[in-house]
Amino acid sequence: MKSFRQELFFQTPSRRGMINITPQVEEALSASGVREGLCLVNAMHITASVFINDDESGLHADYEQWLESLAPHEPIEQYRHNRTGEDNGDAHLKRQVMGREVVVAVTDGRLDFGPWEQIFYGEFDGRRKKRVLVKIIGD
Repeated sequence: MKSFRQELFFQTPSRRGMINITPQVEEALSASGVREGLCLVNAMHITASVFINDDESGLHADYEQWLESLAPHEPIEQYRHNRTGEDNGDAHLKRQVMGREVVVAVTDGRLDFGPWEQIFYGEFDGRRKKRVLVKIIGD
């Protein structure tokens, strides 16, 4: 069995953003040489997420509005976490809702997606460099 590990790095210009990282994950899969197996994609920061959904701008706007209604950024005093001097209590909650990682089957050297599925990096406390782990195992 083969094992392949690669880190991807992202720095969003704003506090929040969603980036389609499917092409980078597909490049990692190609480099791995794995034809049958599993691909784990994991946000390595507690204020960022990796998730699978449709690459549609209306959906992304809906996510933004929905997440902000669930855990609004302001007033920052509403979060006990922010009493430590941080201002990202909301980002931790948004990450919890959106998830830490995804696992995608690898079949015949390709990510085995359903219709419209793409992999996204969700940033909830950006403007600094963060990383995503891609770990691929199989034959």
